[in-house]
Amino acid sequence: MIDTKYSKAQQDALTEFKLDIGHLNALANASRQKLIMMLGTVTAEHGIMVNDLAAAIGLSQPATSHHLKLLKEIGMVGSKQVGNIVYYYLTLDDTIARLERLTDALKRQANSK
Repeated sequence: MIDTKYSKAQQDALTEFKLDIGHLNALANASRQKLIMMLGTVTAEHGIMVNDLAAAIGLSQPATSHHLKLLKEIGMVGSKQVGNIVYYYLTLDDTIARLERLTDALKRQANSK
């Protein structure tokens, strides 16, 4: 009989793997790719407003806000409010770490065969 239970460490690794895959899913959307490229042109200090982002990538403001919300939830985008205006910027440190972890896991898997 095969033991289908996972250790705590395996469960944690699987959870992290799913989060890492979530980052890849976020990057798979063309509109979010455009947003990330636009956000890459500004610093966290300056940021860019949602209306400017929407105009630059050709989406409505609500659609742009939706994509920004998803990117913010997974830590790819940050925001700061100045008065009534919200400025968005990239926060890629966590994403880079997740992609590096995923790459390492795939390399280990390939080398174990």
